Amino acid sequence: MKKLLTATAILMATTGLAAAEGVLQLYNWGNYTSPELLTKFEAETGIKVTVTDYDSNDTALAKIEAGGHGFDLVVPSANYVQIFIEKGLVEELDHAKLPSIGNIAAEWKDVSWDAGRKYSVPWQWGSVGISVNTDVYKGEVNTAALFLDPPEELKGKINVVPEMMDIVGLATRYYGGDYCSEDLEVLKKVRDGLVAAKPNWIAMDYGATEKMTNGDWAASVNWNGSSMRIRLDAPSVVYGYPKEGYPLWMDSVMLLKDAQNTDNAYAFLEFILKPENAALISNFARYGNGIAGSEAFMDPVMADAPEVVIPEEHKAAGIFPPVCNEKSREYMTAIWTELMK
Repeated sequence: MKKLLTATAILMATTGLAAAEGVLQLYNWGNYTSPELLTKFEAETGIKVTVTDYDSNDTALAKIEAGGHGFDLVVPSANYVQIFIEKGLVEELDHAKLPSIGNIAAEWKDVSWDAGRKYSVPWQWGSVGISVNTDVYKGEVNTAALFLDPPEELKGKINVVPEMMDIVGLATRYYGGDYCSEDLEVLKKVRDGLVAAKPNWIAMDYGATEKMTNGDWAASVNWNGSSMRIRLDAPSVVYGYPKEGYPLWMDSVMLLKDAQNTDNAYAFLEFILKPENAALISNFARYGNGIAGSEAFMDPVMADAPEVVIPEEHKAAGIFPPVCNEKSREYMTAIWTELMK
């Protein structure tokens, strides 16, 4: 989910180049891949990683489905993993090629979206909430009302990330429904509420880390790691956990069916399964990673950060949304299409 901003990569000129010896093509969310991780991996293996950024799960899925992309690995969110599997876009992993597969922490080994980790290994995990500049607004921050029925102080200063499932999910919980709802009465409230709220937003953009830090925006629906990065530079920004319900997510790395550098892809997967390397991922983007023992190598500021360690009073409101069926996705897409007009 979560996490995105500027492009960090240079695209290969041709698909043929992608198959060159000693290279790997990683397709990942923007501003989400640690440069230190890539430097260390290249130094240890001789494999040069080229990262191509995307800004949403839907963008990544469409690009992979279209074919001819030249990518080896992709990093979808939990509620998209089964979609990639069902569409035949990814390969089942050969665990014999991953000696460190046992390093996956117990709670992330047999997840609902990929039982037994047959197709994926963890990248990072976190939550969707709201970053708020408390110099501008000093009221309750743990509510989705901040973007659906905003206080006067925040009107015209709120950003909403254009990630359909996160935003429709937050709105559905706010209006009393469940994730992946097919309840038309609730969905009408969601549609009407989002459309009515939009004039109060300044943008629908992924640039929260920079623009909240710079004070261009006063609030943003955002991901927890991005919010922590903001706070480290702008201490007045806090992260709110919507009490009505908020999504948890995990992004995982998957091997594409048409990967051209499979051996190099396995080398990378094995590399990020090692605790000291998983910690580099977290230290950069400020999310948990799902690898046991990585905490010992992580930046001490993450140990008790309220954006990373969910406060006890907010835990119950966060859940991993299920994989939505086709009908519920159609409803969400219809709402989103109207919102984006």
